[in-house]
Amino acid sequence: MTNTAVWHAASEADTIRLAALLASWAEPGALLSLDGDLGAGKTRFSQAFAQAIGVQGVVNSPTFTIIKEYEGERMPFYHMDVYRLSVEEADDLGLDEYFFGQGVTIVEWASLIRELLPDERLEVYIEHLGDEARRITLKGIGAPYEGWCGQLAEMGADKE
Repeated sequence: MTNTAVWHAASEADTIRLAALLASWAEPGALLSLDGDLGAGKTRFSQAFAQAIGVQGVVNSPTFTIIKEYEGERMPFYHMDVYRLSVEEADDLGLDEYFFGQGVTIVEWASLIRELLPDERLEVYIEHLGDEARRITLKGIGAPYEGWCGQLAEMGADKE
């Protein structure tokens, strides 16, 4: 089984399709750590994921609020942006309550607080390739995320 897959998105619709697919596999306690180029579409990916789990209304970047909580039809959605935080500041927020809670969490700029993240997670890195094209690298760390990468590979995503 592979723990890494690469999704090539030629358009925004392809990115949305990936986010919806991952959302369909997500269970309470799921964590996606999201990194990538500035302007690559991290927030757009998060919006599509939230919509796929049934979050109604606008999901916008939590850049200045750090954490936004939304009620989804399937489960709560916790959207974080830790770009402006130090590890110490992030640790003071009690993130474990979200990470091990009843919802699914997406952390934008997660690599900045890697040492605070759960051992099991899906690391997602979005690269901007020009226009709407993106290269999205997914690394599954632990179950079920390794399985997700395996399923993506079976669906035609590249293995790395």
